[in-house]
Amino acid sequence: VQLQASGGGLVQAGGSLRLSCAASGRASSSYVMGWFRQAPGKEREFVAAISRSGGSTYYADSVKGRFTISGDNARNTVYLQMNSLKPEDTAVYYCAADSHSRVSYYPYDMDYWGKGTQVTVSS
Repeated sequence: VQLQASGGGLVQAGGSLRLSCAASGRASSSYVMGWFRQAPGKEREFVAAISRSGGSTYYADSVKGRFTISGDNARNTVYLQMNSLKPEDTAVYYCAADSHSRVSYYPYDMDYWGKGTQVTVSS
């Protein structure tokens, strides 16, 4: 599967952005889909994930209540709606696909990665 992330940009603190991850080659519903982010000088970290069925979602504590992950199987696309953005959310955001049925929060468990999209939140 090929993944293409988009939707990043520059936004003021308190603002919103919606990231999209379009999957091609195989249906996104065949995978657990996740979003990760990496800030300069830091390790890549888990942000959110959605189960294959779309019935379960998982979030890092730092984004819980502010970010929402969702999937559109008809469009083979996963979204990350980010509200109440903070400067510490500034990072390159990556979407990833895990072919296993379990949900993992670890980047090394992901099988496929898209190119990142930059999110910058100004104070």
